[in-house]
Amino acid sequence: MHENPAPDEIRALLKKASTIAVVGLSPQPARPSYFVARAMQGFGYHIVPVRPAVSEVLGEKAYATLAEVPVPIDVVDVFRAAEHIDAIVDECLRLKIPAIWIQEGIRNEAAAQRARDAGMTVVMDRCIYKDYVELMT
Repeated sequence: MHENPAPDEIRALLKKASTIAVVGLSPQPARPSYFVARAMQGFGYHIVPVRPAVSEVLGEKAYATLAEVPVPIDVVDVFRAAEHIDAIVDECLRLKIPAIWIQEGIRNEAAAQRARDAGMTVVMDRCIYKDYVELMT
């Protein structure tokens, strides 16, 4: 069973990160992904929307895939259903992205284990915004 990093490790990840790619970032303000990404943007992170079929979200150019993002990604924050996590982990591993954050309510034990075995930092079934507020403010 997946065990998330300790609070100090999560705090260190949040301090070190500057660019967060948000997979599944909705352009709809009522959606949790929009609220969380906007809040993280307000905390100073560069948010990169990864969502096909939209051109921009939160004033940032959107990309259809992680591979299309032209800047280094520190953390991939995932707002997709559990069945999509395997493919997202595969893409993160190909791109050598150091950390994946699978949002609250989403669990894929096998994909999380694969990512962790490959050396990625994996946070699963937690909200990056809530952890930021708890650990960094």
